[in-house]
This record gives sequence, structure tokens and C-alpha cells, in this order.
Amino acid sequence: MAQSSAAAGFLRIGTRGSPLALAQAGEVRARLATALGRDPAEIEVKIIRTSGDLIQDRPLTDVGGKGLFTKEIEEALLAGAIDIAVHSAKDLPTILPDGLMLAACLEREDPRDVFISRRAKTLGELPRGATLGTASLRRQAIAKRARPDLNVVPLRGNVETRLRKLGDASMAATILALAGLKRLGIADRATTIMSVEEFLPAVGQGAIALETRENDERTRAAVAAVDHPDTSTALVAERAFLAVLDGSCKTPIAGHATISGDTIQFRGLIAKPDGSAAHDIAGTGEREDAINIGAEAGRELKARGGPGFFG
Repeated sequence: MAQSSAAAGFLRIGTRGSPLALAQAGEVRARLATALGRDPAEIEVKIIRTSGDLIQDRPLTDVGGKGLFTKEIEEALLAGAIDIAVHSAKDLPTILPDGLMLAACLEREDPRDVFISRRAKTLGELPRGATLGTASLRRQAIAKRARPDLNVVPLRGNVETRLRKLGDASMAATILALAGLKRLGIADRATTIMSVEEFLPAVGQGAIALETRENDERTRAAVAAVDHPDTSTALVAERAFLAVLDGSCKTPIAGHATISGDTIQFRGLIAKPDGSAAHDIAGTGEREDAINIGAEAGRELKARGGPGFFG
């Protein structure tokens, strides 16, 4: 991706440097240029290496959680080095730094997960005791709930790295987001697309979130031109759910909202990391009540799980 030109500087986008992150930043740049009637070359893309990218030898739960994929980008945003931070919405911490806000979302891509394996067509068809690689405790918990016999091991790295590791004799399968595969143009690598009912997505899965400074009215107005209201409203409900549960990488949580006209439907799930116990919930209401719908679902599941559920 061309990073800048002599005309660059009208807006500056900060992003991670993985192929998927750059594809997402490129989509944001193209949509902003079209909506604002600007040359894409006027919108600069700055690559910022995050702690999550640098630390590859340990699970994120051991070194601070998913905020490691946003910390340095948010620091650049607060320092004024960039105007817009582009994130996979599911990477955003529950609480944003003071002075920053989630200002817009692009229309959500397909939120479903996919099963990928050279040895089986579905999770259920894997041989007994097979090894499943995933960095997600949510995916681990749901997979173990269905297949307690599976051996789940950490699998870190960008999408291409994880797909390459499937070539190892010891790794039978993995589970990835369909949205990422689509954005990379490799959706055909999916063995089976799993339904939302079978594999409830992570909060924010499939959505690209645009973060700005709260006091930057010019940039806020610019990103408002590409905001998809249904996606932003769904994300409000999902993040309210997550906030009540104090969700982090240490807590297997799934939450997904859909919008139809003025109605929002929400489903949430909490589970033990080993899949031995889980609680789920479904709710519906008016879209204007998105925060309350998500938060109430979180409070209900928190009460069902009890204080020691995630312990």
C-alpha cells in the first residue's frame, strides 16, 4: 500500500502493519476519499508496531490482554501524530483512554467464524484427541464445550502465519474469522463456515472501528461520513455487555447484536475456558435502548455465573 504522497496530510490514519490491518486501513482510506471527495493520496497511512505484534512467544493473557494491539496506536492518536486509529473492533479494550472515542464504524463484514482443517470437514469430524490451535479463549471454550476431548494449544500470529502452521503434522485445525479471510481475498481457505448459533462471535467481530480524539471536531465530522449506523448501534450494545462483565482476554465471552429497522436483537455467552460450563442469553428491544439491552444481558449472565465463574 502506498503510504503517502506530496499531497498527503489531509488526514492521517494509524494502523498495525499486518496484511489484514493494512487491508482494513486501505478500505477506510478509500471510503473516506470517496465520501469526502478527496484524492486517496491525501490520506496518509502510518504503520505503528504494537506490543501485541512484537510479543509472539506468549499468550496475550500472560502479558496484558488485547489492549496490547491498540496501546501504541492510541498513544500516537493522543500525541497528535495521527488523526484516526483504525482497529478491528474486537481488539478494542472495554474502556478507552481519556480523550479518545469510538467515532464511527464501517459496515460490518460477515461476523461468522470458520473451521479450517486438512483432516476433517467440521469440528465434530476431527479425530478424538486432535489438536486445535487458537489464540482465542472464546473459540477454545466453545470448541471444548462441543468436543471436550480436543487438545487446544495457543496459535498466535497473523492470518497467513496461522494458516501456514496448519501444515504442521501436530496441528489438525484452527478457527478464524470469516471477515478477515474475506478482506484478504482468501475466503476459499475456509473448510466450513460455522453459523452464529453454533459459534457465537466475539464482541465487535467483523467490524472496523474508527477511533478519534474527542476534541477533534474536524476528524469526527470526516469519519461520520463513512459511519454505518446499524453497525455502530450493534457495537454499542455488544460493548455495553462486555463492560458489565469486565471482559478481557482472560474471560471467554461472546456477544453479537443485529439490527432490523428499529429493533435490536442480542445474544450473549459466557463460558469456562475449558468449556465445562456456560451460560447464554438472548434479548430484543428498541435500537435506541442498545446500551441498556447489552448491559442488562451482561448483568443477567454475571448473576447466573456467580462471583467465582471466571476465577
